Amino acid sequence: MTSLRQGSIRLFRLAGVDVFLHWSWFLVAVFEINGRAGSYSSVGWNVLEYLALFLIVTLHEFGHALACRQVGGTANQIVLWPMGGVAYVDPPPRPGATLWSIAAGPLVNLVLLPLLSLLGWLSRSLGWAQAMPNAHALLRAAWFINLGLLMFNILPIYPLDGGQILRSLLWFLVGRARSLMAATIIGLFGAAGFVVLAVWMQSPWLGVLSVFILMNCWSGLRQAQALSRLAKLPRREWFACPRCKTAPPVGDFWKCSRCGQPFDTFETKAVCPHCANQFAVTKCLDCGGLNAIGDWAVPYLVPSKT
Repeated sequence: MTSLRQGSIRLFRLAGVDVFLHWSWFLVAVFEINGRAGSYSSVGWNVLEYLALFLIVTLHEFGHALACRQVGGTANQIVLWPMGGVAYVDPPPRPGATLWSIAAGPLVNLVLLPLLSLLGWLSRSLGWAQAMPNAHALLRAAWFINLGLLMFNILPIYPLDGGQILRSLLWFLVGRARSLMAATIIGLFGAAGFVVLAVWMQSPWLGVLSVFILMNCWSGLRQAQALSRLAKLPRREWFACPRCKTAPPVGDFWKCSRCGQPFDTFETKAVCPHCANQFAVTKCLDCGGLNAIGDWAVPYLVPSKT
């Protein structure tokens, strides 16, 4: 996922997750609030509507983050920006874990639908449409915002949730690399469709969204190619990543942070052969996990010295 962290300010920390707000949010907020100035009797209600949008987005992103943690993954950052939000989740490299981490976001919107529907029904029953028309209109707007976000996010276009859910389902059938390749190719066609739609509607926001999708699809395509090459490498059968249980490849695929030279960390026991730099942890090339070299050894597979 293309990083949006740069240029963001930290809002708060909840459940171990830092929530950031991108600076461009303020510029777009002013534009959008002024654009809907006639929807309510005062601009304050427009501000509340825009805040309701990002409250729903934040709940959606927390769905991703908490689900990822539930399956043993890492999720500690959410960035809110004008086009929505991004939860930086790193689930274990298993299709089921990835599927749950991604699907939990739209599920939050699905749960909110009956809750917002109930609030809307209560507002009509209590006569808010006549007594408090602004509050009634705000609840109605929140309902449509939540529904729109749900329908948009489940589009099967990578890196939207629908595209990543599609990738996770394909992972069960064709493997990690091919599933990502298929999802990003479909995403590229989807991005092209958004470009056409942006030109036809003369919408700068759809144009920005198209660029965002294209950048992430291109990044995903390169990652899929790297995963495909990685899968074909010979492996060290006496070691396995403590996190993803995958044996490491044989070869000089680790680079020394001190001298910059590549080396095989398992052959040298996490010591750079060029400058003798000792590494406390070794990175898994498959899942990105960091663990001490001693934790990689598979006890029941280590050959006997006798």
